[in-house]
Amino acid sequence: MLSTLGIALAILSVTVVRTISASFALTGAETVDAVVADAQLWVVPADGVTYDPEAEALVADGAPTASLDLPDGWTALRTVAGETTVNGKTVAVHGLEGVDAGTALVPSSVAERLGVTDGDTLSLGGSDLTVSLEEDADAGDTWITTSADVATTAVGDVGWWTVTVPAADLTRNDLGAVLAESTGLPTTTDPAVSPDAAGDGLIYDTVGGSGATTFEQRYSALFSGQVTSSALGLISTIGLILGFVIAVSSFLAAVHERRREFGIMSSIGLADEVLYFFLVESGIVFVTAWVVGVLGAGAAVALVIPEIATPLAWVQASAMVAAFLPAMAIVGALVPVHRLLQQRPVQLLGGL
Repeated sequence: MLSTLGIALAILSVTVVRTISASFALTGAETVDAVVADAQLWVVPADGVTYDPEAEALVADGAPTASLDLPDGWTALRTVAGETTVNGKTVAVHGLEGVDAGTALVPSSVAERLGVTDGDTLSLGGSDLTVSLEEDADAGDTWITTSADVATTAVGDVGWWTVTVPAADLTRNDLGAVLAESTGLPTTTDPAVSPDAAGDGLIYDTVGGSGATTFEQRYSALFSGQVTSSALGLISTIGLILGFVIAVSSFLAAVHERRREFGIMSSIGLADEVLYFFLVESGIVFVTAWVVGVLGAGAAVALVIPEIATPLAWVQASAMVAAFLPAMAIVGALVPVHRLLQQRPVQLLGGL
């Protein structure tokens, strides 16, 4: 029981971190997809953009490029994107031209956080806005949308541009380079590249580049990597190593204590059965530890960080951790028993 509990705690620690990592990966893909929408190019400010876990949205850290010199037929949409406090909650605000200055478009998930319903009055940037609930908003839409003027008053002059190209140019693989040539801004297809703070901004080409992964997938991988490479990820790795140590030490002790039993069975030609029985026993221990560990991790993330962790992320993390079980079984059980059975039965029975 103690061995099972020790292994389960190691599995729990890894599952928690992997759940958070997978949640950030899923959130990153959904958020970027919602921000970019149907555009092919994303022009971020020199100060870059960040994901605010409290607002559950991407926000700009600086003012967008003043203007864009676009090729013929291309269109650009300027978005004010920042964060503020509404009803005591940190929330992201996007401002767009053409939105009614007296209206706040609020996704149902954000409305639930703020405790507002359709038709309520929401104070934002010194203006009283009428809430218009968006029941069918995309999963990545986690911000209040209002007019550009109201949003600027509420969050300041921060934001980005999204650029859409005509249908005739959609097959091109150098859209970022074309816009870079006309604007003088650098371009990249790698979301890990940050803009130069001394520059005017950076163009993310969301459809260019080579490889099987999309820009959204690379961005979500970046989110996930930040979690696994953090101190939290290091702790989970240490926990996994401790789980291996517990497993190996426990089964080595079990093998040593049962040498006489193994010697008797081996002496009557049941060496293979010894190996089989011990592997079944160790398999039960590891599976039990995995079930206890992943259920404990699910309860932990659901109680402590429900706004970040998702059931899908927990399932993905549990499946990933399950891949460690065969390695644990081989190192912790198969190797010690196999080495023990290489000895002659008389050696196993002697000296006890």
